Amino acid sequence: MYSASIKNSVFEVEKSKEYFLVNGNILDWTISKVRDRHFLVIYKEQSYNLEVVEVDTQTKMVKLKLNNKPCDIQLKDKFDLLLEKLGMNNLQHQAAKDIKAPMPGLIYDIKVSEGQEVKKGDPVLILEAMKMENILKSPGDGTIKSIKVKKGDSVEKNQVLIQF
Repeated sequence: MYSASIKNSVFEVEKSKEYFLVNGNILDWTISKVRDRHFLVIYKEQSYNLEVVEVDTQTKMVKLKLNNKPCDIQLKDKFDLLLEKLGMNNLQHQAAKDIKAPMPGLIYDIKVSEGQEVKKGDPVLILEAMKMENILKSPGDGTIKSIKVKKGDSVEKNQVLIQF
């Protein structure tokens, strides 16, 4: 299952070998490649020129031109949807001022110390939750101001663990 957001509309998309389902309905269309990044789409007996302008795999954003009109599509795969369901979808958007527990758990290990400089993506601590070890990483570059927990502590969701 995928999710595609276009402007303020969100569509659930499923793909099988034979067809696409969009919001539970079979999408009856024909797509033909005209040349590199250019396609002809026939949908409901109308034809559309589709150009793939840019695909950003990091942000999962696709920029298209449909009949020469710009269209941006934000995609979410099954992992993005699962993280969103667990409340862990905004971890990469937090400012480097604090790290909060994404879920209840137990502090298994702390990889940093106060005063230490870290880069975005550096592991800072390991949270054990649901019998799994989850490595929490720094959301940005910064210096550890204070560590609010210690190894072995139980924490609740959204509890501040580390401040920058």
